Amino acid sequence: MPELLIELLTEEIPARMQARAAEDFSRIIKPALAPLLQGEPRAFYGPRRIGLVAEMALSAETAAKEERGPRIGAPEQALAGFLKKHNATAEMLVEQNGFLVLVKPGETITAEALLHAKLPELLWAFPWPKSMRWGVSQFTWVRPLQRILCLLGGQVVPVALARGEDAAHRLVAADVTEGHRVHAPGAFPVTGYADYVARLRADRVIVDAGERMALIRDGVAALAAAKGLEVVPDEGLLAEVAGLVEWPVPLLGRIDDAFMDLPPEVMRTSMRVNQRYFALRYPDGRAAPFFALVANISASDGGAALVAGNERVLRARLSDARFFWDQDRKQKLEDFLPKLAGVVFHAKLGTQAQRVERIAKLAAHLAPMVGADPALAERAARLAKPDLASGMVGEFPELQGVMGGYYARLQGEDARVADAVAQHYRPLGPTDEVPTEPVAIAVALADKLDQLAGFFAVDERPSGSGDPFALRRAALGIIRILRENGLRVALRSIFAHHLGEAVLPSIGGAALAELNAAREDYKARTGSYPLNPVMTFTAITLEQLTALREFIAERLRVQLRAEGARHDIIAASLFGDDDILRILARAEALKSLVESEDGTNLLAAYKRAQNILRIEEKKDGPHTGPVEEALLTLPQEQALNNALATAEAAVAQALAAEDFPAAMATLASLRPPVDAFFKQTMVNDADPSLRRNRLRLLSRLRTAMDQVADLSKIES
Repeated sequence: MPELLIELLTEEIPARMQARAAEDFSRIIKPALAPLLQGEPRAFYGPRRIGLVAEMALSAETAAKEERGPRIGAPEQALAGFLKKHNATAEMLVEQNGFLVLVKPGETITAEALLHAKLPELLWAFPWPKSMRWGVSQFTWVRPLQRILCLLGGQVVPVALARGEDAAHRLVAADVTEGHRVHAPGAFPVTGYADYVARLRADRVIVDAGERMALIRDGVAALAAAKGLEVVPDEGLLAEVAGLVEWPVPLLGRIDDAFMDLPPEVMRTSMRVNQRYFALRYPDGRAAPFFALVANISASDGGAALVAGNERVLRARLSDARFFWDQDRKQKLEDFLPKLAGVVFHAKLGTQAQRVERIAKLAAHLAPMVGADPALAERAARLAKPDLASGMVGEFPELQGVMGGYYARLQGEDARVADAVAQHYRPLGPTDEVPTEPVAIAVALADKLDQLAGFFAVDERPSGSGDPFALRRAALGIIRILRENGLRVALRSIFAHHLGEAVLPSIGGAALAELNAAREDYKARTGSYPLNPVMTFTAITLEQLTALREFIAERLRVQLRAEGARHDIIAASLFGDDDILRILARAEALKSLVESEDGTNLLAAYKRAQNILRIEEKKDGPHTGPVEEALLTLPQEQALNNALATAEAAVAQALAAEDFPAAMATLASLRPPVDAFFKQTMVNDADPSLRRNRLRLLSRLRTAMDQVADLSKIES
């Protein structure tokens, strides 16, 4: 099968855009070339190029198609419109089953014609996050596009980029590419992908991004090992650096001893953000006075001049960091708090200073639930955000929380308070550790719960893929903290407490209208809503609290499904609950039930009972009254009624003790009497009183089973 090779050579592409651009190129070209494309295209990318290689047929015959037109005898206008739409004539129509039908014969599609038609169109509409124009053409690209290479079966397909009246961009595809800008400037022809990769390697360009990453990873690790050190893992930086160099050459530089008393996070962040250096450490975790950089050339002096130049730059960068470190330590964390009064957190939720007050109160409220000292939790919460106003965090926002922890330790705060300040943003992602010390847990939960509660109360919820306030991450953080620490927390009651729901029922009618008017007047005068809980969250409703619970439940559902749990068992176990650990325990017990033979048959009987009740309750329901034992004439219905009486008490006792396996086992014990009932009993008896009583018995069965989980969600 002929090979298609396309390369788009540009000036340097931002590293963060390369992988996505290659993926987009492969994605959009597949449907465009679908008639002839064979298999999946393989994309590649680098600092100056994106491209793909694929197998593609030279031509193909399309099948004949029929287009049904108007009925025979239809008005002339209808026939004329149909012919115009399909660019056909009346002589091309045939009669079939009372209709005029246009038979379109098959045609030959050639790869060259398809590429000429589709490739320019795709390039003009390419979805770069940001793009630019140059010269007088309206064509846009991330950086000036310099060459197009397009080969099919080793032959050039001279696709022209000029379009319509815009002929200013005169690029035409050829078989030419370029090597390394320094080591091998100039253009050269290639004959196919293997030749392309080999020629570029000879000219100091590694085409495959994965290979560049491996060379960087292994090269930096080898340099570190030679000094008895190890590299601080940073996959994000590794991917970025691989997008900055075509010919990676790892080098090792030294950090002046004068800077080694800076916090290691400060040095790492300065090196990473400003210079894209890799941090090194000793095996015991201490920061090492070395850094690794990756050059894009093989220097004749072995890189000595490059290392010296980068060491000078790093000294300047770390001197700036030293200045911020020294200046910030002249003040206590509390001294930064007044500055937060002028920092708006959100227009409807006030300033960062007001948020600190809310988090402090909530942390103290949560502390007993997680085994923390309320005073320490409140103190840590008040010190958690002031570092936002520090010089160091102003320079490196990535260090928020981390610097607060350092400053808290330096001013003699309790170690638990300092650790809570440093950790309260955790977990920052799926691989980040969660806080485990009770004070840190209380503050981390308070921070995330206030974030969720506030934005839901003012109706700033995530929609679709958009989540500008990172509420999904906050919800997942809450779930992970509770799960991994084995904590029992009723989230709805916490939200209700924090949002002031407890006082709202006493406010109604004219008083509520007056309060709302005062709230809106305050906003009109100040530009933001007042932060008093009753005032701010007067509009909180049961729907908003329910939406909050469902939002967290949905995040839990997503997490459990990612772990391989059945979606129907998760849905049945949520059951209106907001205690994460209780939901997990119920789900595990329910899984054991539904995967057993008794459970399978019992669920079938449950669904049968549910279907009967749904049909009959439409006629004369509901059938939810007490069962009349005097009307239980058959042994099977008597046995089921007695079994239900026993099971109801046992299930209630098990649920009270949160012994979900026992509750599920009790339900499983109902299988024999349920089977016998359905086998021997006619529910819709001719006697209305018997029919009604048996429907009530089925309703009692449904209710008894629904106490444990929402079994209607379980799929057969």
